[in-house]
Amino acid sequence: MSLIPPVAKKVPVERTHHGHTFVDDYEWLRDKDNAEVVAYLEAENAYTDEQTAALEPLREKIFQEIKSRTQETDMSVPTRMGKWWYYSRSVEGKSYTVQCRCPIAGEDDWTPPNLTPGVELAGEQILMDGNVEAEGHEFFSLGAFSISEDGTLLAYSVDIVGDERYTLRFKNLETGEMLADEIPDTAPGATWAIDHSHVFYMTVDDSWRPDTVWRHKLGTPQSQDVSVFHEPDERYWVSVGSTRSEKYLMIWVGSKVTSEGWMLESANPEGDFRVIIPRREGVEYGAEHAVIGGEDRFLILHNDVVDGVKAENFVLVEAPVSDPTNMTTLIEHSADVRLEEAEAFAGHLVLSYRREALTRVAVWPLTADGYGERHEIDFDEELFSIGMGSNPEWAQPTIRLGFTSFITPGQVYDYYVASGELALRKSQPVLGDFDASNYEQRRDWAVADDGTRIPLSIVRRVGAPEGPAPLLLYGYGSYEASIDPSFSVARLSLLDRGVVFVVAHVRGGGEMGRHWYENGKTLTKKNTFTDFVSCAQHLIDTGVTSADRMVADGGSAGGLLMGAVANLAPELFAGILANVPFVDPLTSILDPSLPLTVIEWDEWGDPLHNKDVYDYMRSYSPYENVEAKDYPAILAITSINDTRVLYVEPAKWVAKLRATKTGDAPLLLKTEMSAGHGGVSGRYEKWKEVAFEFAWVLDTVGAN
Repeated sequence: MSLIPPVAKKVPVERTHHGHTFVDDYEWLRDKDNAEVVAYLEAENAYTDEQTAALEPLREKIFQEIKSRTQETDMSVPTRMGKWWYYSRSVEGKSYTVQCRCPIAGEDDWTPPNLTPGVELAGEQILMDGNVEAEGHEFFSLGAFSISEDGTLLAYSVDIVGDERYTLRFKNLETGEMLADEIPDTAPGATWAIDHSHVFYMTVDDSWRPDTVWRHKLGTPQSQDVSVFHEPDERYWVSVGSTRSEKYLMIWVGSKVTSEGWMLESANPEGDFRVIIPRREGVEYGAEHAVIGGEDRFLILHNDVVDGVKAENFVLVEAPVSDPTNMTTLIEHSADVRLEEAEAFAGHLVLSYRREALTRVAVWPLTADGYGERHEIDFDEELFSIGMGSNPEWAQPTIRLGFTSFITPGQVYDYYVASGELALRKSQPVLGDFDASNYEQRRDWAVADDGTRIPLSIVRRVGAPEGPAPLLLYGYGSYEASIDPSFSVARLSLLDRGVVFVVAHVRGGGEMGRHWYENGKTLTKKNTFTDFVSCAQHLIDTGVTSADRMVADGGSAGGLLMGAVANLAPELFAGILANVPFVDPLTSILDPSLPLTVIEWDEWGDPLHNKDVYDYMRSYSPYENVEAKDYPAILAITSINDTRVLYVEPAKWVAKLRATKTGDAPLLLKTEMSAGHGGVSGRYEKWKEVAFEFAWVLDTVGAN
């Protein structure tokens, strides 16, 4: 007998702002300690299980496909730090990685050892086994994993709940013994001073915002830890790290639009941090320590006004460490190139930037006189991603790079700066009959209502029918985050069944430069939603797919996109998949006591104090704009311990949809009862979750 869809009771709660009153019937679902709330979520889970039970054979088949294509016993490419090569192992049947190291052959040994999965290297040490740490826990996440500069100590932190509160522990790597020091409730991350006896870590405030940096001296109780920096302004996040040269400890303070750096000589860990450049509202910058012509310099990327014009895509300057305001321009502003990072080594610089919606990397040698000739590293694919890998050593003669595309499994290269040689160290193994030539990727462009051209990345199996095909359209479009080309073993299970995978690079992301982001946030946020609709309509108009064969997919802020699109153009989609969806943004951002609210005002606007922002957000909030109309099939997935997008948002959304919508398309809510924002932990559980989603997608588009 089929279960009746759960119906949440209505408990009207009025919310009044700026003369407008919204009646929220489902706010009572916010109390996850309420047995009635838990019972409702469990009833929704039972209903989802019942409605998808027939897909179990397909789910199991997809899970086995992912598993069979994955080399379960594998190893990462070793990275040199000091006198050791560091790497991780994954073992068949084990959910978590094992962190290891082995000694270098000599000071000039820059060629990583060849690793054979399942075979131990001479002198190998196991530093931390995630499987051991996870024993007895339903959830496990590794936060900090930081080695002291001399290689003798490890600081690492774990979260066993999913709420992103970590416990920091310390291990003597020479003896294998755990130290007595243990620090609970930290943010992820830990930074050693060069003296190997002081470590810096962060804590969060009641809104889960990293706001305080602490100094801990090994062997002393936590009660003696010293707060070295505190940021009271709720718009700013705090982070701590060190320069690659190990000469300076760095504290960074940043909102969505403003940043500020503080520095301290690492050899003097009990000294006072001093500001690099005082913050100014709307100005972002980053500083990297370099040695140019024998002098300590800062390479500074900033987006301040230059010659009367805002350098929105950033410029690169250099300045003496002793006077960071005395700047000399190295790379001027470009409307077509978004500078993203400048990294310094003893003998060269590496620039990361974005041009024509793709990532780029260039190497810039340093000479006795200053700067040599800049060289961009090129790859021969239409769509690709390239970026810096792990490069911890100041004096290393190589640059570790990562490369991938939608059809090329991840590759790890070492680039030799002196010769220009590019040495392939590893290509992600894909087992079975995988052949990259069986798949194709291409760029297309949709046109938005205002005439803006929106890039689309289209991936499909070669030889798949050209007619209207089943299609999964993914989008995000927030925080200047770019959805760059990347390979997915799991995605092959869709492509091999004829599903076309498409990414809509909508405004609000960063693919086309800072202006792409600026035109999809705050009072232009609706561009993100209408861009996605234009992309969907373009795919239909060009015959790639049809409305009854297309599923929209997005998570977190991309889940807001899904909710908005469901209201705007439900007729364009057979289904909508929304992961941890931010579908009740106005309720959340109106409440400064909720986690991570105030810092979001730079992204979405401040509806609490600004009526225009309130009215604008109210006009697109998915939850507040649910209507009595025929929505497509919807699968919403959330996690009860998520601290970023609270489970209550999709719970309320689904409850209101079920009470309001017309039509009989299935509406499902799945709540993970022991997970965080990233969902379940452990690779096998993640594969099962992907299989669950993909089976639903395939069934919805009729491709199973």
